[in-house]
Amino acid sequence: MPEQHHRPVHRPSSSFDNIVGSHDPAEETRIAHATASALLTRVRADESGVSAERLVAFTAEHGIDEIAELWSKALPHTLPGALWRLYLLQLAIHSDARTAALLYERGRIELPSADAAIAGAPVPVSPDELEVLIDTILRGAFRGDFAVALERAAAFCRVQASGATHTADDYEPTEPERASELTTRALRLSSYAQDLSAASTLWRAGTLI
Repeated sequence: MPEQHHRPVHRPSSSFDNIVGSHDPAEETRIAHATASALLTRVRADESGVSAERLVAFTAEHGIDEIAELWSKALPHTLPGALWRLYLLQLAIHSDARTAALLYERGRIELPSADAAIAGAPVPVSPDELEVLIDTILRGAFRGDFAVALERAAAFCRVQASGATHTADDYEPTEPERASELTTRALRLSSYAQDLSAASTLWRAGTLI
């Protein structure tokens, strides 16, 4: 999975620079929460689903936009923090679907839980099918039950983390650097899984803001 600050983005416009350029943490937090809430409300209000389809397609093609850049500074157990992690997952899969599919399949085989069933990928899953899955999860966040989408994303992360951990063990004797990269990836995915699960619980309680 790519590092959080190395990804394709559109450079902010001068007006956006003016908004966040003061480096006022309180103001940045306020804007992050306001934009996340506004986006979610607006897209979910479109019963035709057109807005959600456009949003998913745009982020899959262009990566993270300026608003999501602001969300990266939000605390994990908040609405902008949860949306940011969903976008990062989508970007990671579309950036290298082949590796993601290999890790997912390894995790599906190794992980003794229902997470693979909750995530909902075909068995076995191809790179193209994994891209469809992550887009479907993101689409579900805007059109379906937001808590369920977060739970599916968390399960997805746990399966991938398991795959990365076991694959790292395979590489350790011969390619320790590759093993270290996979271990780091597994830790990051495990962290995302915990954050997304917590966000799902908060959403159901009406306290995810």
